[in-house]
Amino acid sequence: MVQKLEKAAVKGLDAYLRKFEKFEREPTQPSWVFPLRKAGIARFAELGFPTLKDEDWRFTNVAPIAKLPFLPAFSASQNGWSADDIRKFTFGNLTANRLVFIDGHYVSDLSTPLSGKIRAESLASALASDSSLLEKHLGQHAQTEHNAFTALNTAFFQDGALIHVPPGVTVKDPIHLLFLSTGQETGASSHPRNLIVAEKGSHLTLIESHISNGNAPYFTNAVTEMIVGDKAVVEHCKFQDESLNAFHMAALHAHLERGSNFISHSISVGAKLARNNIRTALMGEGLECILNGLYLTQGDQLADHHMVVEHAQPRCNSHEYFNGILSGRSKGVFHGRILVRQAAQKTDAKQTNKNLLLSEDATADTKPQLEIYADDVKCTHGATVGQLNEESIFYLRARGIGADTARRMLIHAFAGEIIERIRFAPLREELDKIVWERLEASAHLAQAK
Repeated sequence: MVQKLEKAAVKGLDAYLRKFEKFEREPTQPSWVFPLRKAGIARFAELGFPTLKDEDWRFTNVAPIAKLPFLPAFSASQNGWSADDIRKFTFGNLTANRLVFIDGHYVSDLSTPLSGKIRAESLASALASDSSLLEKHLGQHAQTEHNAFTALNTAFFQDGALIHVPPGVTVKDPIHLLFLSTGQETGASSHPRNLIVAEKGSHLTLIESHISNGNAPYFTNAVTEMIVGDKAVVEHCKFQDESLNAFHMAALHAHLERGSNFISHSISVGAKLARNNIRTALMGEGLECILNGLYLTQGDQLADHHMVVEHAQPRCNSHEYFNGILSGRSKGVFHGRILVRQAAQKTDAKQTNKNLLLSEDATADTKPQLEIYADDVKCTHGATVGQLNEESIFYLRARGIGADTARRMLIHAFAGEIIERIRFAPLREELDKIVWERLEASAHLAQAK
């Protein structure tokens, strides 16, 4: 440990280590939590921030994050927000059980958690009361070995959501996790940690949204661990729409068991730099995993999706569909890897990434991969990078539709390929409306370059 800390000081990470000393004196955390934190900070100290020399990061430069002062939010504040304010945000009027977090901390006055057998509560509160479920699962699925940001979250997480759905229970209304960053200070950071456990035969719709109302360059570093039990059905939708000065790092680690059905959507439209690390472990036979993604960028934004789908057992299906719409000088990155273990015979896996460039300066880096160690499988992957089809524009214009409207319609249809895959209808309709409004508000998207 001492050698790792010395290396960290050399790498300029001493500010992180000084902040970590707070947890050594934390009296309220269970005895098993601090060793978890300590392992996280040690791994972060050893790895340091990734550079463009790292294969998994060669298209995404995180140097601007490393240069920020490190100011984690150690205390909660409602900052004058009311329930009426919350309803103004995306999904604020959707009928849902809502857990609200401001700068990474749970705010009970703004939340409407579930009661009864289903647990939907603050992670910090659960740690302070009954942490047996957390001890069993927390930190068991999120891999810190190769990801410095997940290791950093493991060291500094303070709050987040704990959701536990008992066996055979169906959650009628979706659960909405709303993370609001105030962005009042350069370098302010939050490290939300979510644990979602859907037991055998349960059904859950989970919405996770990240928004902001400040313009300072701040940093969100979120990690979600998802356990989907035998024959459980979970739909998860993450919507990231933070300030264009913000930096957003996130990791989703899903452990899927026999016969389960897991569908996850990642919609990224905000932040200066956004990276989503998605790793699903298909650990039971006969399950289905569907991962969808849409990134809509402009200006000098960068949106990055890095995904690993691990097939470990036979007769599992996985399908990944990611579309990017890029304008201005923005950049989209997709790195998808399907890993089929030797035991995973009868695997059926498909992976597709399509990118639509709306300007000459927009770029897309795409790297779909197959790594197969079984011999009885059906696996395909593909990627495209292109522009709007001029013949399609001509077809619409020939029917009296203006050029700008024609372009918007085609862009909207391209985004709709992903949005229409959302199963929960009210959520699908609201996201479709959001995308169309963004296209209407962004005149440059409809103009030829």
